[in-house]
Amino acid sequence: LINATFDWIRDELKDSIDFVIWTGDSARHDNDEKIPRNVQQVTHLNQLLVDKFYEVFAKNQDEPDDDPTNDLVVPVIPTFGNNDILPHNIFEKGPNLWTRRYLDIWRPFIPEVQKHSFDQGGWFYVEAIPNHLAVVSLNSLYFFNSNSAVDGCAAKSEPGYRQLDWLRIQLQYLRDRNMKAIITGHVPPARTDNKSNWDETCWQKYTLWMHQYRDVIVATLYGHMNTDHFIVQDFDEVDDSVVDGYEIIKSSNKRGMVATAEQQFGIQSATSYLKDLRKSWTKLPKPQADEDADALKKGKKHKGKKPHNPDDYDAEIGGRYAERFSISHVSPSVVPNYFPTIRVYEYNITGLDRKVPRTNEDIFELYATETLEDEQTLEEDMIAEDENLEAERKKKKKKKPKKHRFTVPKPPSKSAPPGPAYSPQSLTLLGFVQYYANLTRINNDFFEDDAEQQRWKDGKHHGKKPFDDDHTPHPTNFTYEVLYDTRSDKVYELEDLTTRSYLRLAQRIAGVRPRKSAVQMLGEDFEEVEADEAFDADAHQGDMDITKKKHKRKGDKKKKSPKDNKPWYTFVRRAFVDTLEPDDIEEEFGI
Repeated sequence: LINATFDWIRDELKDSIDFVIWTGDSARHDNDEKIPRNVQQVTHLNQLLVDKFYEVFAKNQDEPDDDPTNDLVVPVIPTFGNNDILPHNIFEKGPNLWTRRYLDIWRPFIPEVQKHSFDQGGWFYVEAIPNHLAVVSLNSLYFFNSNSAVDGCAAKSEPGYRQLDWLRIQLQYLRDRNMKAIITGHVPPARTDNKSNWDETCWQKYTLWMHQYRDVIVATLYGHMNTDHFIVQDFDEVDDSVVDGYEIIKSSNKRGMVATAEQQFGIQSATSYLKDLRKSWTKLPKPQADEDADALKKGKKHKGKKPHNPDDYDAEIGGRYAERFSISHVSPSVVPNYFPTIRVYEYNITGLDRKVPRTNEDIFELYATETLEDEQTLEEDMIAEDENLEAERKKKKKKKPKKHRFTVPKPPSKSAPPGPAYSPQSLTLLGFVQYYANLTRINNDFFEDDAEQQRWKDGKHHGKKPFDDDHTPHPTNFTYEVLYDTRSDKVYELEDLTTRSYLRLAQRIAGVRPRKSAVQMLGEDFEEVEADEAFDADAHQGDMDITKKKHKRKGDKKKKSPKDNKPWYTFVRRAFVDTLEPDDIEEEFGI
């Protein structure tokens, strides 16, 4: 599968992409007790992937120097997955065995000036578009709830604390150079009522960072969960004490934990998680126009109500550009739980050839010095913290822990325009194409035989049977095909990938749809004002028929029509990369 995938990338994508973001988990997963993994296997599989990148993206004639980072025609930015280490999930404070092993394996990808940072904890960044765009690779395992070797991001002695402090310095450095950044990692900041991937202290500070550097950050991209979806972070959920620069020791919100390994995040767990996401989106602010329209449909008058002011909604979402929120993109995997996938983003290149970033050497020297001083300060603080703990033990007295202060990132300048994640401009993500390889069709294992249908139990291959008793394969040519393209998709209707566009999609998935104002609707047929009225089921290759007869459930209220459920149904179907049958979706999600 990996060989075929890289062959397809070489033939179809190589000449049309600018850089590659590799979201981790390239080693065999640690879920077979009879065949345990070892260090050699884990590192070998990652080296194999590096070799494949060389096969596809190596320059025909490399420059005669000792710098391996210019051997490829495009930058490749990797990140640690929780199965790229042993034991899986457990990543200790660096420098450690794994930072040193991967510093060697990933040497073609990590710039020389970033190698010290990587050795300290596996974090680094690459200028994917020099002087314009950096891709920051975070070691999300230091935030991961399932990593028992660390304890959140509150104490200065914790690598999660150090990583976020490093991130603050780098993002400020990029801001001062008038550059932008994409943030990537493996484990996404999923956080619902029942599941949470990250330690709460890390989520709180990270979310504050995203808000303070919203003028710099283009997007955040993650993997790990195998399901295709997005996450809406609400800056209003950041604790007030964190905003003021005080650490919270642990979460004040009682939240559950995601399963400790991907194999446990199967359909049942993913179903619960997706339902939680949708439930959380029902609480998003919605325009008053929705209520106006509902009242008009019912023939009600607005007694004593003031006319709707659209500025009220804008104020609720953080202004015209929805700056109260941020979005995390979560992509499904190549080696699948479902079907193999690849995602290709398109971004706005307007003005990149004319833009002149700040490249003053004084700025570089300033931040190089600040980074060094901050690391020295952190070391001193850690020593002092250890000494204080030892002194407390000797006194054998219980005292309330002091609130630790940390440096709060600076917000955007009041004169700064909204960042690329909020307002269309250079580097704004315009859309993406989600490719997938339909292995069922490619493997060609079954053929239709109506006469034999009664001999098979109904299921995914109902009415089909293997070609012969020996199960001889008859595969077709391996290829990836388009599952959907956000630029032309008539279900998601994403004009671009800005936060406000995603907020509208989340509202529609949750059934909270911004509609036309009451005045606009007065002269219209109310049955035709749904946000999805232009949908054409044939516009998307692979779309399934969702108008089939539904099984009645006990106590069900009047069923919504498929038209009402389209965004939610499509979101679920795509989350599982088109592997669930309509009956399965109905059974699991009730749609």
